[in-house]
Amino acid sequence: MSTPAPTLADPTLHTVRGACPHDCPDTCALLTTVKDGVATRVQGNPAHPLTDGVLCAKVSKYTERSYHPDRLLHPMKRVGPKGSGRFEPVGWDEAIADIARRLGEIAARHPEAVLPYSYAGTMGLVQGDGMSARFFHRLGASKLDQTICSAAGTAGLTHTLGGKVGMKVQHFAEARLILIWGSNSIGSNLHFWRIAQEAKRAGARLVCIDPRRTETAEKCHEHIALRPGTDAALALALMHQLITHDWLDHDYLARHTLGWPELRERALQWPPERAAEVCGVPVQQIVDLARDYGTTRPAAIRLNYGMQRVHGGGNAVRAVACLPALTGAWRHRAGGVLLSSSGQFPVQRQALQRPDLLGGRRPRLINMSTIGDDLLRPASAAFGPAIEALVVYNSNPVAVAPESAKVVAGFAREDLFTVVLEHFQTDTADYADYLLPATTQLEHWDIHLAYGHTDVLLNRPAIAPLGEALPNSEIFRRLARAMGYDEPCFSEDDETLCRQAFGDRVRFDTLLEQGFASLPLPDAPFAEGGFPTPSGRCEFLNPQLVAQGLDGLPDHLPNRELPDPAGPWPLAMISPPARNFLNSTFVNVASLQRIEHEPVLEIHPDDAAPRRIASGDEVRVFNDRGEYRCKAEVSLRARPGVVNGLGVWWRKYGLNGTNVNEVTGQALTDLGRGPTFYDCAVQVSAVV
Repeated sequence: MSTPAPTLADPTLHTVRGACPHDCPDTCALLTTVKDGVATRVQGNPAHPLTDGVLCAKVSKYTERSYHPDRLLHPMKRVGPKGSGRFEPVGWDEAIADIARRLGEIAARHPEAVLPYSYAGTMGLVQGDGMSARFFHRLGASKLDQTICSAAGTAGLTHTLGGKVGMKVQHFAEARLILIWGSNSIGSNLHFWRIAQEAKRAGARLVCIDPRRTETAEKCHEHIALRPGTDAALALALMHQLITHDWLDHDYLARHTLGWPELRERALQWPPERAAEVCGVPVQQIVDLARDYGTTRPAAIRLNYGMQRVHGGGNAVRAVACLPALTGAWRHRAGGVLLSSSGQFPVQRQALQRPDLLGGRRPRLINMSTIGDDLLRPASAAFGPAIEALVVYNSNPVAVAPESAKVVAGFAREDLFTVVLEHFQTDTADYADYLLPATTQLEHWDIHLAYGHTDVLLNRPAIAPLGEALPNSEIFRRLARAMGYDEPCFSEDDETLCRQAFGDRVRFDTLLEQGFASLPLPDAPFAEGGFPTPSGRCEFLNPQLVAQGLDGLPDHLPNRELPDPAGPWPLAMISPPARNFLNSTFVNVASLQRIEHEPVLEIHPDDAAPRRIASGDEVRVFNDRGEYRCKAEVSLRARPGVVNGLGVWWRKYGLNGTNVNEVTGQALTDLGRGPTFYDCAVQVSAVV
């Protein structure tokens, strides 16, 4: 446990309660130590039971990131060609006035020609899509479909359980069997891993299901290294065995599920032998896993979003989410499944985001995962006006969006007016017309839900904004004033927005006093059914999907890009994050960059040998979309036929000015219109 915060008599030394803003299930409670107005340390808050004083290696370096010598501290205006990264300082008043003028001219012709582009650079409800949503609703801009991380999984969970709901993470400590499915918990869900270790010490069996032999897989009792995109086949084979051995809770199935006869018929088409061939794992491994899951009480599944970044990702989540209802695992508070808990938070989004400012307008919806294509689309009756202006905040699409050659081409358009709110001059920032310095989490108010637990967290500013940096919320307030928007909601300060986010459903005094508040939720939410679906049941057969002409049952949908050993693209590639990065956020933090060293491709010895590739060699990873270069690591972390391109490095740190997304594609998932980053076939060759 971290050292408790100091309680010294020194009046210049104090601590401030906050919350980690990053895209991680843990949403940790923070304590920032401040001396003479300078943040000297960020640590986990030991008073928060789930944080328990512990932070990951990334966020424990948060002061290094906030005081980074390359931090953007002043508004900047482009003076060189698009993408050159050449800027000169400009005053806030001049920048805001010119941006407002340009956006106003475009909006006067076609408001939908303006597109906001944002995601989870902060997960905060205020600095994320609070004041910014109000601004773009008032403008009438195109809406952004924020799909890039979790859309398929969200759709799969919603079509099965009714929303992003599940068991409480702390109860995994009492489980006797834990399936860690599509998650490298040590790197991306540290506090769950600590709970899983507690269960392990008490005798629980841990099984990791993942194509890559991750750090988590190494420390579980068993690793099932299935092929990418075959998770639904494995889940259906488990159902087959549960049925044929009668490891079922017939009462639960009868009273709390919908479509059991239809699902039973489908599952019986998936004997272990069929799934073993599809998944590339031994038959006995499937048989044994089914026996363990069917006969162990309580059994829990920690599902994560890695598995749904393929063509059939939504169906895969649906299949796995069905499993606990077959065995009645939901009857136990330590049984069930958890992918995301965020649907359980009573966020007052209408009060916070003010969609009423749209009036009667219904702007088009543009998918952030196809931004490469969409920036290059001309105006048409089907698409609407071409995108003329882009306002990017809390995201780095040039680095993180798929098929980045097209993304770069779109951002390089001289006729595209681009504004970027950022902490650093990222790959995306290089293409800005205006680059506006935003505050970090240490410098502003915000309020957070979580998707790995059920506590609300409040973030107080620990230090004054550095340089001329402003919170996202204040930048959009100033833009609103400059655009002549005089509605009172554009004058509300950040603390007011924090109070509005949950209204009277969470006591704000509690948040002020201790920094967090737990939602009053039942320990075993679906012990007696009561799922938040229209039927109130776990919907194996989903009527809404049927009404859309889709398959109402979960099924295995093969990847679109199946590697062909005899074809031009013989290897499957997945691109999980490097352990010490979180998407592209921490890539430029020197201490973390030294650990990761350089972009790496993990390749199995069986695939490296015929290509005459050794660890440390520079390699080309390529397909018909493009190529990137990195260093090879010949490793048993990769399974035969699958390479692991660890990301997401900024392109400017790549060996040839590109990164792994040069080869990923813009095809979308079966449900949720999400990206298919892990549905990618490539070839690899040594650079000679």
